[in-house]
Amino acid sequence: MPEISALIKKRISCRTYALQPLNEEILQKFASIVTKEHAGPFGNKPLFRLINPDISSPEEWKNTGTYGVIKNARLFLAGKIKKADNAVVDYGYCMETLILQATALGLGTCWLAGTFNASGFAKVINRSDDELLPAVSPIGYPTDQKSFMEKIFRRFAGSNFRKPWPEMFFAGDFTTPLTEEQAGKYAEALENVRLAPSASNKQPWRIVLDNTGNSFHFYLDRAFGYTLREVPIQDLDMGIAMNHFEYTAKEIGISGSWKISENPPKKNSLDYMVSWQENF
Repeated sequence: MPEISALIKKRISCRTYALQPLNEEILQKFASIVTKEHAGPFGNKPLFRLINPDISSPEEWKNTGTYGVIKNARLFLAGKIKKADNAVVDYGYCMETLILQATALGLGTCWLAGTFNASGFAKVINRSDDELLPAVSPIGYPTDQKSFMEKIFRRFAGSNFRKPWPEMFFAGDFTTPLTEEQAGKYAEALENVRLAPSASNKQPWRIVLDNTGNSFHFYLDRAFGYTLREVPIQDLDMGIAMNHFEYTAKEIGISGSWKISENPPKKNSLDYMVSWQENF
């Protein structure tokens, strides 16, 4: 797979796809990745599969909630995960790995969490009552042509906008913004967090570099109304951010692990989630 930073910059949300069928070799390669065992930082293990919309009738497919929102997708990536603490974070972390693998293969994707009907997909993947289906993604070849609906979505979400560093990254506590110079070797990992997709482009992650210089504390700035079907949507965003941070760090030669800190900096408006500790 090409370097992580290039894939993160290349990936965009694609809602309109070319009509051409997927190359069989590419399809088989991606399918083999999808069906492997996946596990997130908190130990939860989602199961993913590829769904062909052509096997359903138009009426059945309308029940998935993607009809009119997604155009010409050749496949859908969907998954399920057992209900547990931080299950949705792990789902987001693992699914983002698949999204970036699809990007590496020249395929287009689009995170769908709040704009699809889970029950429509649940039948196909045999989801049980103790499982969640947090998000799905269309899969296909991207096209330069954008539907009217896609233009509306991108304009409404402000998809190309990203918050600046001082609003998201901090040094020591929440009063001192972290600069790229202070971040040092971690600057690329943090920049790739900044570029991560998120629900309604809220970019809810906040990160504090502690005074040791080798531990980062991750927080969520939760927005009201972002829990649907028992799924805290912004936990997906946290999983994606953690994925970008960890894989970038690994690629540039930094070894570390996720831990729960006993005494992270506190801010009442934020939920502490996890910390990254560099290994020595």
